[in-house]
Amino acid sequence: MTESTTRRGAGTAGAPAASPPSPPEGPFLLVGLGNPGPGYAGNRHNVGAMVLAELAARAGTKLTPGKGPRARSVSGDGRLAGRRVVLAQPTTYMNESGGPVQGLLGYHSIDPTCLVVVHDELDLDFDVVRLKRGGGEGGHNGLRSISRSTGTKDYLRVRVVIGRPPGRQDPADFVLKDFSATERKTLELLIGEAADATELLLEKGLEPAQNQVHPRT
Repeated sequence: MTESTTRRGAGTAGAPAASPPSPPEGPFLLVGLGNPGPGYAGNRHNVGAMVLAELAARAGTKLTPGKGPRARSVSGDGRLAGRRVVLAQPTTYMNESGGPVQGLLGYHSIDPTCLVVVHDELDLDFDVVRLKRGGGEGGHNGLRSISRSTGTKDYLRVRVVIGRPPGRQDPADFVLKDFSATERKTLELLIGEAADATELLLEKGLEPAQNQVHPRT
């Protein structure tokens, strides 16, 4: 299922709309994308890692380096929204995220359909959260790497919108800059809202979570 709203009431006239499927019990692999090191920590591109840190704090989970298939990431087990989760952040650069993610999926025997990637999103207004499954990567190198390594685009995404580059600024430059002073005033709220949306996604499934998180038009 993609972000598009599903058509209700299709099929037999007068028949009740089908209830959305219950979310799987898990475990889920929750991945927050970002670049490693203190020089990148405050960048817009690292907002996925910021949300992951908030989720780990809520779960009381310490993220530690792994070995073997868990190498090139920090991760830890916990529970969120009543679901078993593995929380992880690759320690590679963004465009090499796929290898660590695939290693964690294999090590924990998690199907890619139970993969949730939290990442920055361009081209919408700042301070918005969107949920979807599958679809394109929108030029995001971290998503491209994950799709390539897992062999599928059919995983869940929590899209944390960081705004649009001003004027003719190169998007690559924009995402590698820290949030502005004005944006930092509401950044903590945005991170909290993205973490809330992630928990709602785990608890209720994609469509009910979308209906609650996305504004009605």
